[in-house]
Amino acid sequence: MSVIKLVDTGWSMIPEGKTVLKVTDVDYDSDFGKLEIKMTSQEGHTHSERYRLINKKGESNEGANKAFSFFAKTALNNFALDAIDPNDLIDCYVSATIEHVESDTISEKTGEPFVNVRLNNL
Repeated sequence: MSVIKLVDTGWSMIPEGKTVLKVTDVDYDSDFGKLEIKMTSQEGHTHSERYRLINKKGESNEGANKAFSFFAKTALNNFALDAIDPNDLIDCYVSATIEHVESDTISEKTGEPFVNVRLNNL
């Protein structure tokens, strides 16, 4: 039987534990209130945080706005802020404890539950 050598795909789930992440990119669609913050660890692991700041009814999503506000104020180290340009977050750092949480949703491809990565203790 022939053997095919596999190469590193460059992707792996960010490991659990304490880590520092640098914000590398921000994508904000103000029409729909969709915000994605891309981050990278020193080891090269990547992580994205997504916020839906406007719900399907076109109203402010209070929970997402609170979560994003805390993230932004922490990343910018300024809890007196009342508004920011999302691009101000680029090149900021956050320290967090990474936790893996299995979801109730099962993948149709693998038959395994999805694993979500959560940032705790920012």
